[in-house]
Amino acid sequence: MKNKINYLILLLTAILIVGCTNVEDVSNTDGKAVSQEVTTKNSEKEKTTTVKQVVEETSTESKDQLFKDYKLIKVDGGDMSGYRESNVVVDIGYGEREYWAFTNEYGQLVRVVADEIILQDDRTESVTSSGRYYADEAKVPGVERADLDEGHIIADSLGGVSNAYNITPQDSTLNRHGDQAYLEDAIRKAGGATNFEAIITYPNTETQIPSSYQYTYTIMGNMIVDKFDNVNPDKVNAALGLTGSKSSTSTSSNSNTNSTSPNTNVDISNIDTNGNGIVTIKEAKAAGFSMPITSDHWLYPYMRDNDNDGMVGE
Repeated sequence: MKNKINYLILLLTAILIVGCTNVEDVSNTDGKAVSQEVTTKNSEKEKTTTVKQVVEETSTESKDQLFKDYKLIKVDGGDMSGYRESNVVVDIGYGEREYWAFTNEYGQLVRVVADEIILQDDRTESVTSSGRYYADEAKVPGVERADLDEGHIIADSLGGVSNAYNITPQDSTLNRHGDQAYLEDAIRKAGGATNFEAIITYPNTETQIPSSYQYTYTIMGNMIVDKFDNVNPDKVNAALGLTGSKSSTSTSSNSNTNSTSPNTNVDISNIDTNGNGIVTIKEAKAAGFSMPITSDHWLYPYMRDNDNDGMVGE
């Protein structure tokens, strides 16, 4: 009997031990599973965070490197003062665009960079009837000269503002009809550009009038480099004997190259939708015309060139 009781006690003890072991194992297994799941989730979160941090840190480091030795300041896009601080970097992109302009120790605008050039959109942005964000441009010293324009490094049509950090005194012909106008038109026609950089050079440290410009940008997968002096290209061509005589009566099969004199026989009713006799930028764009409309375009006399620079919608 005693042996039987002892046997039962041993059996019960064994059962209890096994049961406790299983419970402990289950508990540990559950704990490991939860721990493993949490670890996995935490690992994923840490990985995601790390990736974001790497991206952000890379971006931050890139900007820190880009902005090294420069003071980042904010300037209203419509500031007309013409004054520039020295050794600063300013965002000259309209709206959410990031176009960075840099000055040297003499307050000269020497460089402008942008990862992406985003064209003006008059459907979503506030644009004047002349196709500009602001009614005027900054009065940088030098623009008072009759042969110089308030030249944008990045034009309104390409999303640039009008303060002194985006304006240099530029030869009027160069700005309106020369290389400057051509490169802006090329970017517009391509729908924008990437890897944009402008390097502005000066003859000395006393002037704000550049001697030359170099633009590098990528459109449609092709890197373009445009380098030109701040001079009247017509005078240069004439001096080189490259300017031919122009016929007093020029004919062309392209109606877009007619004289600037208003043609009373031209019907603009399909363009001038409100019938007031004046074609706005929006009306011209809606009719399929590319900007800018220059003074040699047949539509120019029917539009308002508020700054009288021979171009509308630049």
